[in-house]
Amino acid sequence: GKAKQPETFEVGKGTFLLNGKPFVVKAAEIHYPRIPQAYWEHRIKMCKALGMNTICLYVFWNIHEQEEGKFDFTGNNDIAAFCRLAQKHGMYIIVRPGPYVCAEWEMGGLPWWLLKKKDIRLRENDPYFLERVEIFEKEVGKQLADLQLARVGNIIMVQVENEYGSYGTDKPYVSNIRDIGRRAGFTDVTLF
Repeated sequence: GKAKQPETFEVGKGTFLLNGKPFVVKAAEIHYPRIPQAYWEHRIKMCKALGMNTICLYVFWNIHEQEEGKFDFTGNNDIAAFCRLAQKHGMYIIVRPGPYVCAEWEMGGLPWWLLKKKDIRLRENDPYFLERVEIFEKEVGKQLADLQLARVGNIIMVQVENEYGSYGTDKPYVSNIRDIGRRAGFTDVTLF
């Protein structure tokens, strides 16, 4: 087949624009750790059959870094493989790397070992917390940055933090998380 061309995705006036044309994001949420890898493609096809064009996925920090400094993006944790499967079926991706994901998941995806540090302040400008978030997000960037739409991938948006409005109003913290996302390689994509 012919080489894929990079596409564009932007926020227009009152609408998203995909390759310059109005685009309605119809997104289904799939949590890859909850589904055996052998069934991923089937679920993606089901979402497409329901009329969806996009899949939202959280990145579950505590499943990728179960021990501090040891990262696992293999097998059922292979988020890049999941995104490529979605692309194979013409689906776009919205990545939600947290660091906090909620999702009725233990500690909202934050690794338990963060709590070994006495007086850590989670989801605030705690230097240790931000340092660990950045180390993790850089690993996520290694997996997913090349799958951004502008790089001929299918990732159209990346979320900065999650459900934070109901949790706090620490704008400098959210700005720090945004900057971490950019430094992790999410430079060619719409952040929200």
